[in-house]
Amino acid sequence: MSGSSASSVTKDQPAATAPPEAGRYLGLRRHVDTVRRKVTTKHGWLGDYDYGWLCSPTLPFAIPGRKASKRRAPPFYALDAELPLVLAMASGLQHALAMLAGLITPPIIFAGSLMLDNETSAYMISASLIGCGILSLVQMSRMKLIRGYYLGTGLLSVVGTSFATLSTADAIFSAMYSNGTCPSITGADGVITRGPCPDAYGMVLGTSLICSLLEIGLSFLPPRVLKRLFPPMVTGTVILMIGASLIGSSGILDWGGGSNGCQARPTTGIYQLCPTVGSPHALPWGSPQFIGLGFLSFISIILTELFGSPFLKNASIIVGLAVGCIVAGAAGYIDGSSITTAPAITFLWVYRFKIGVYPPAILPMLAVYVSTTMEAIGDITASAEVSRIAVEGLEFDSRIQGGILSDGIGGFISALFTVAPLSIFAQNNGVIAITRCANRAAGRWCCAFLILFGVLGKISGVFLAIPNSVLGGVTTFLFSSVVVSGLRVLSFVRFTRRDRFVLAAALSFGVGDLIVPDIFTYLFDGVQTTNGGLQGLFESITIVLSTPFLVSGIVAVILNLILPQEGIEELLEENEEPEVAEDIELQQEALEQERKV
Repeated sequence: MSGSSASSVTKDQPAATAPPEAGRYLGLRRHVDTVRRKVTTKHGWLGDYDYGWLCSPTLPFAIPGRKASKRRAPPFYALDAELPLVLAMASGLQHALAMLAGLITPPIIFAGSLMLDNETSAYMISASLIGCGILSLVQMSRMKLIRGYYLGTGLLSVVGTSFATLSTADAIFSAMYSNGTCPSITGADGVITRGPCPDAYGMVLGTSLICSLLEIGLSFLPPRVLKRLFPPMVTGTVILMIGASLIGSSGILDWGGGSNGCQARPTTGIYQLCPTVGSPHALPWGSPQFIGLGFLSFISIILTELFGSPFLKNASIIVGLAVGCIVAGAAGYIDGSSITTAPAITFLWVYRFKIGVYPPAILPMLAVYVSTTMEAIGDITASAEVSRIAVEGLEFDSRIQGGILSDGIGGFISALFTVAPLSIFAQNNGVIAITRCANRAAGRWCCAFLILFGVLGKISGVFLAIPNSVLGGVTTFLFSSVVVSGLRVLSFVRFTRRDRFVLAAALSFGVGDLIVPDIFTYLFDGVQTTNGGLQGLFESITIVLSTPFLVSGIVAVILNLILPQEGIEELLEENEEPEVAEDIELQQEALEQERKV
């Protein structure tokens, strides 16, 4: 090597540094030029994306004698890549449609459980859409805080009302009607008719506001501690039971005609027919007309997946709702009063609830926020994978920390927005994978569409007019997708003897609750006490034990922590033959290599 090349001395003079004012001016000018180029050029609007591929229907079989045309794969748009405007809007609309059914379902079920009027129910749907749009923007950001902490994932992460809250709130509402907090009437035939109880929703909001502090605190724990507390064994079990319980408590009941009490087929009262005796085309629960409407929506989802374009496949749930509503409307099953009474324009706080705290609900809501923490870890990992972001290292750990913190703060703010606790949605990961667009610009357009849908109050009235059977056919599929997500998480478990034991113990309570929901309802009936606090504790325990995903999750967490892990030596002792022992050693080494990769 020559002396000149080895020398550490340079004779080049450093370039002059621009004044701060000039740097700011150039930065602003650069942004203006970028916006001008996007708006005024064809490439800025369309880019190089294959829009024909996005909108072309799928043929599930090959035509004889003709070769299938092969389209080139569209380019992948990373987090901060320059995205054409049309693609950003189209992809954002896809994301909004993919999550729309999941956003409108919880407020519809909340309102139905509490017998709220159409105006209040429509407002709850609008508030949910607006709140999810605003808080999704926060989740997609990546704001640096003090000491290396972050707020938000920095990924295309969207939020929606957690299905864990939906399942738990159902048990809380049932307890409120049972103890007289909410009004109810018992008929001569023993059927209980619930009265309107908006204060119960306000109590759930106030309780969740306080309990959100738990998830905020969990966000500051090291990710390795969270992964130790909530491994796939625990998270998969919880997600599985959330979906299964929602199918039984809402989805399949609505498919039959309703879940407001008409499923008991009483002989007196307004719920002799579904949804009520005064509804258009009211019929007994389980009538073939209801089953047929729900099946039509269900089969529409399957046909869309079979023949639809990539754009329609991501909106298959909305297609199912649309087809079911068109047929139901033509047959006279839709009551348009909710559309008539809904305002043209609305926003948050048009209708307000009396915020309060229901002490027996504190323990179950704390468990809900633990479950949303578990969901967030899995969903952030999945979002990073489809976005082609590393799922290891300090940067990824900071994304998990920022996502959980944003979830916790979102739970606090959403209560102030009159919206039930929110958590990261997993549905959008499929949209990213199919469209090959992980760009946050598409996510911002998604938020804009959600806020627009919420502000236009008539849209909420349309959602509220969807017949129960149509909604049930769609939500049964939606909740079953949650079950599949839980099974997918459980597939990462090695299923050693210990893992099988933990899962069996957890499902013993969860599946038992699911099949016999009232088994723990009368647990403390024989205990006589005048202590209000002790009575509230008994009620909290009853709610936890009566909620399948809560009790199974608690059992899984406890057993996973106290049962020792099985080492390779224990596995070898169970196998006397040397060849089998050698195979186990090889499998163990392969597993360790996979973990390192």
